[in-house]
Amino acid sequence: MSLYGQGTRSGWGALVAAAGVSASAGAAQLGIGYGLGVFSWLPALPDAGQAAWLASLAWTVWISAFSVVLGAVVADRLSAQSVQSSTVVRVLWRIALAISASLGGLIVVALTAIPARGAHRADTFAPHLLVGGYAVAGVLLGLLIAIAALSARAIAANLFATGGWLWLLTVTAAVDGLAAGREPGVSQLGVWPVTADGPWFRSLYLPGAAIAAASTLLIGLLAAWPAVRRRDAQAGIVLSGAAGPALVAAAYLLAAPTLTGVAPEQLSAHLIAPYSVVTGLVGAVLAIVIGWPRRPKPAVPAQGRAKPRPAGTPTTPPPTPPVAIAAAPAPASTASTASDKGSTSDTGSTSATSGTAAAAVGTDPAEQTTAIPAPTAPGDPTATGPATPTRRKPKK
Repeated sequence: MSLYGQGTRSGWGALVAAAGVSASAGAAQLGIGYGLGVFSWLPALPDAGQAAWLASLAWTVWISAFSVVLGAVVADRLSAQSVQSSTVVRVLWRIALAISASLGGLIVVALTAIPARGAHRADTFAPHLLVGGYAVAGVLLGLLIAIAALSARAIAANLFATGGWLWLLTVTAAVDGLAAGREPGVSQLGVWPVTADGPWFRSLYLPGAAIAAASTLLIGLLAAWPAVRRRDAQAGIVLSGAAGPALVAAAYLLAAPTLTGVAPEQLSAHLIAPYSVVTGLVGAVLAIVIGWPRRPKPAVPAQGRAKPRPAGTPTTPPPTPPVAIAAAPAPASTASTASDKGSTSDTGSTSATSGTAAAAVGTDPAEQTTAIPAPTAPGDPTATGPATPTRRKPKK
């Protein structure tokens, strides 16, 4: 076991950090929720008892699960990987981090079960035990999601973005209610009642549905975009779009499995949650379609065309070396005529000598070449042809 220094001070420090961050995140979220009155076990309005109870259960599941994911991912990012290890070791390390974060997330069980002891429920004699059970279920759900978030960075990014959006929406709704002079009331998980009178469509609150669909689509797109540019595994990118909305839908499902006796505004939130999972998946798929890097197509030569020349090959053929042209042999008759007449002039002797040499060179017929002598002007001193001998009268 060599990843992150397991068994060393660094490895144990990461496990302790996972538990500490998870416990701190759970306590902080519960403090904000209790302070703003977004959920309560003792509702101020008697007629809102059932709605407040179900909304508080959904918030309990979400807070406990999200705290575990937050602790595991933050501890994994803070620890530095020193040595490469096998896949089995990495999986075991992620499981250890998730378990350690789950132990820290158990603080939500105590911080929700103790205040719930004062609640009065006709369907249970021990409401605090029921609330504690929901908190434990959220911790186990967070354990599974934390392992997935440690395996794919896009899933962790979607969960963080979804958590930030839910708390921003909740705080905005609470501040808007205080500004309007309304009493603090229980807020639904991920739903903001923009107006009190609708519009409605078959038990669906249309403004809330529009906000949920647009937010999950945008979060799914933006959270998956960095992973798309890094060219991570496409399966993890697609599943990341459903990570945050699926956790919200699971919280609603655990809080009210049968939807009996649910108020209309809460029924709309329960019905919107499954559709939010679909829009989140669409956002992640859009990120892949739009931002996935395109590979250039390899150039395939067409049939019947000449093959491409290799690099460095000259495009023009090398010049042909010039062919040497041998000089034409001088006529032998000129030399014999000059010798018979007894000519002793310099011009005649020179012609005879050159004619004799040319005849000696061109004795082999196979080696002789034919050449056409260029015409020369009469009296040209540069002429190479044989000169005409001049006859002299003999002296008496």
